[in-house]
Amino acid sequence: MRYLLDTSILVWTLGAPDRLPDEASEILADPEPMIWFSAVNIWEIGIKSSLGRPDFDLNPHLARTTSLQLGFVELHVDGLHAASASDLPHLHSDPFDRLLIAQAITTGATLVTSDRTIARYQGPIKLVS
Repeated sequence: MRYLLDTSILVWTLGAPDRLPDEASEILADPEPMIWFSAVNIWEIGIKSSLGRPDFDLNPHLARTTSLQLGFVELHVDGLHAASASDLPHLHSDPFDRLLIAQAITTGATLVTSDRTIARYQGPIKLVS
């Protein structure tokens, strides 16, 4: 099983584990599945952190390094991911989330999210609450 973390789940994992939903904590504690984070997560953290968003008070370089140290696998963005994001129905306008959804669909990884809007998409998405 492969799980791709959405950005909020990754941020909470790295900086506020007490905010993680129990289901997400269970997934992360299980040694069996492969946990992926995306270059999209790091890009989103960098942009929102530079805008002064208090919920993204995390250095993107540190987020990437720490994710790798935790044994998470980095998923790069390619042209198929970008093109597939444009195929999605317009249920959500957030470009970061749309690209993460497209990555989950094209790679077969299950996107772990607490965002109910993301969970409205068809595909390998696990809503944790």
